[in-house]
Amino acid sequence: MVTFGGSITVALNIFTKINLAFKGFAMGLLSDEDELRQLMDHAHHRGLVQSDEHEMIHNVFELGDTLVRELMVPRTDMVWIEKDKTLRQALSLALRSGYSRVPVVGDGIDNIIGIAYVKDLAKRALDHHEAETTEKVEQHTRPAVFVPENKEAAELLKEMQRDQIHLAIVVDEYGGTAGIITIEDIIEEIVGEIADEYDDGVETFTWLSEKKARAKATMHVEDLADELKIDINRDEFEDVDTIGGYMAEKLGRVPIAGSTIDLQGWSITSERPIGRRRRISSVIIERPEQEIDEHE
Repeated sequence: MVTFGGSITVALNIFTKINLAFKGFAMGLLSDEDELRQLMDHAHHRGLVQSDEHEMIHNVFELGDTLVRELMVPRTDMVWIEKDKTLRQALSLALRSGYSRVPVVGDGIDNIIGIAYVKDLAKRALDHHEAETTEKVEQHTRPAVFVPENKEAAELLKEMQRDQIHLAIVVDEYGGTAGIITIEDIIEEIVGEIADEYDDGVETFTWLSEKKARAKATMHVEDLADELKIDINRDEFEDVDTIGGYMAEKLGRVPIAGSTIDLQGWSITSERPIGRRRRISSVIIERPEQEIDEHE
């Protein structure tokens, strides 16, 4: 994983290159960010700095003006678990969602009582097999760190590295849960989006057999209805456009691998999540055998 210290080292190496090239520039006399930006641009135009290096340095500058709420995962996209769930249920959720740290809630998402670490739960279940079904996840949480949504991302990054914090709960001005943010969210703002090694480029819609298909979660519901040759009530989809959005609305939370809903006799099941934010990329659509018999 790229660290903040690593990013700064890269930045210093780049500035060293620039300093050697522009000997007429007194680096110590550069008085503000604008002059540094101009120097970077000149170096880039002269081919002294690669495009990715140039972009990274500019991203470092931009991070100083970026607030936590601009980088966080919003509450609507959060994966969380109730405090009274068992260790087995928590481990199952973590496996299906792809997250190694999951917020634990008490009386709703605005009452986060801690963070469950998969390694803690797995170790407990391995050492004491009966604990998997008899102990509750709230017994094995670590304290949650809360940060205001208007905090500067650069400042939070320094604090997270200093205190070895990987995940923080973002709260709004009223103390409610606005979302979550990880150190990777901030690092990615500097180095750019990190592609997932398993993202194999799913097509928008593909028939796998006569009664089974795969579709992107970003496919519009109306387009899916056209492919399935079904009529849908447009009013029902007034607030959502995509399959993923429709699933989240029907489920009442962000879908994870294995989540299933029904759409006029067709079952829609989300496949494994991809990417650092573990978003559902694709779904499997199929009609159960009993439904096939009724329509044939």
